Amino acid sequence: MNPRLESSASPYLRAHAGNPVAWYPWGEAAFAEARRRDVPVLVSIGYSTCHWCHVMARESFSDVETAAAINRGFVAVKVDREEHPEVDAAYLAAASAFTRSLGWPLTVFTTPEGRPFYAGTYFPPEPRSGLPSFGEVLAAVQEAWTERREQVDGTADAVAQALAETRASASAAGALPTSDDLARAADALAAREDREFGGFGGTDPAAPKFPIATALRFLQTSAVRAADPAASAVAERALAAMAASPLRDPVEGGFFRYATRRDWSVPHYERMLTDNAQLLDVAVSAGDAETAHGIARFLIDVLQQPAGGFGAAQDSESWIDGIRSEGGYYQRDADARADLDPPAVDGKVVTGWNGLAIGALARAAARLGEPEWTEAARWAADAVIGADARGDGALVRASLNEISSPAAATLADYGQFASGLAALAVATGEVAYAETARRLVLACVDDAGEVRTPGGGDAVLASQGIEAPDEASDGDEPSGFAALADAAVSLWLLGATDDLRGLAERIVARRSAAALAQPLAYGALLRVAAVLSRPPRQIVVIAEDPEAPIVTAARAAEAEVVAVVTGAQALAWAAAGFSLFAEKAARAGLATAYDCRAFACRLPVTDPEDLPVS
Repeated sequence: MNPRLESSASPYLRAHAGNPVAWYPWGEAAFAEARRRDVPVLVSIGYSTCHWCHVMARESFSDVETAAAINRGFVAVKVDREEHPEVDAAYLAAASAFTRSLGWPLTVFTTPEGRPFYAGTYFPPEPRSGLPSFGEVLAAVQEAWTERREQVDGTADAVAQALAETRASASAAGALPTSDDLARAADALAAREDREFGGFGGTDPAAPKFPIATALRFLQTSAVRAADPAASAVAERALAAMAASPLRDPVEGGFFRYATRRDWSVPHYERMLTDNAQLLDVAVSAGDAETAHGIARFLIDVLQQPAGGFGAAQDSESWIDGIRSEGGYYQRDADARADLDPPAVDGKVVTGWNGLAIGALARAAARLGEPEWTEAARWAADAVIGADARGDGALVRASLNEISSPAAATLADYGQFASGLAALAVATGEVAYAETARRLVLACVDDAGEVRTPGGGDAVLASQGIEAPDEASDGDEPSGFAALADAAVSLWLLGATDDLRGLAERIVARRSAAALAQPLAYGALLRVAAVLSRPPRQIVVIAEDPEAPIVTAARAAEAEVVAVVTGAQALAWAAAGFSLFAEKAARAGLATAYDCRAFACRLPVTDPEDLPVS
């Protein structure tokens, strides 16, 4: 076994520890060895639930002859893209200079200084469908390195320069989107609806189709529902279509990553934490309790780990009758599955992704009256704080079995986890979670008020002068900027300083032009913009009994915040600087609701009939 990989915090790297390839993990040591030997670096990027990563591992990285060629001519680095998203983003951007077919496994060849000079994705063991074999690629790269070194260096310099220019072209500050701007963005999304099968897409029956939960959540905001109910209905139709399709597992309740057909059929069977956490929010907002219960069951029963954190994903493959089967487990009914070993779960606890799940479960628990979901969210939050926070308060990207990854947290980790903690604080009434969230957000702002990643991002990339593109758009999760803005505005809604609203406004304004031009790619940022576009409604209920009738009425009301706290908790919130809770107390010993509009509260009420739904 490769000792450099077998104790990794990544199950993906651990799975490659038995390869005959002399893998290094991502780090300076690999590039130092390449400089010593004067050989190129092979960087192979994937993740544990990636089907074609498994295929290439079986076909090439487990092959003794192929491994010998790699070890002889290269220093090989194995990277888990979920552990090192900055590395993945930087090399994806570099790979776009060589291929339009971006994806994973991502295969990148770099100089010993880390500058990419050739890249591709999956390479088969023999020439196939126009693709060269992996052996041919290795030989060609080796020949270029030894015979045409000047050309290789020139290509590497050109790619590095292009990456630097791309990062330097970040958008300048703009204005916050108006209500009319947001309505037009919602209309633009509605125009992309597949009217026959739901969701977003065209008419090609064989086109892949993704949930794009970030866009659905924007359409479900109060601002869009009020201004453009027809556009908002697109989200409900999309969820209903997906829930009734093969994209949803009817036995265990979770959703698969995407469908390979327009009608949501023939799924790609991996099940991701990111997708299911966000779709839980979509289901709750749509009033689909059945789908919400199924997603929550999958998160807790399948992905939650013994220490409390949520694993990153469940694999698409499993063993059936001694053969690796992609999707075979999921195509069986409940009785047939009982006799099978389920696909493996990647137990890596990614900080930000856990924040998405913690927030979704906390909100769903309050809305649907499921206190055990709140406890699952609390357990996960405490586990992440314990394993993914360093002694100085900074976060790491991930952990495995409470072993912390050496990878630093990204901006998205800080924002997503802080947002989840803010929601958990509301669900539990415990201000400590909100205080931690506030500290994490403020750690991402420098003295000049500019957003930065604590610690400066990936140290190896920085030392090589290679940086990931400064992207604000969403992929399968909210971007770092959108997540941080969401956390800031969530804390402001709870009565934290107006500086946090200002932070959210600056983040949104700087990227508003791009978001309004491409709303499908900026749903998370537009959702924050929608919250900022109208005066918020906040309801605080002071109650010793969480089952009091006015508590039930408050949870059913339409509001940006519904916080139910005891008298003692309200005092703790106020003392911690959250002004929404100041001077809030029960009246005449009865559970009491304060209905606040833009922080101006109406007279307190104790009768549920006196608390408007909207």
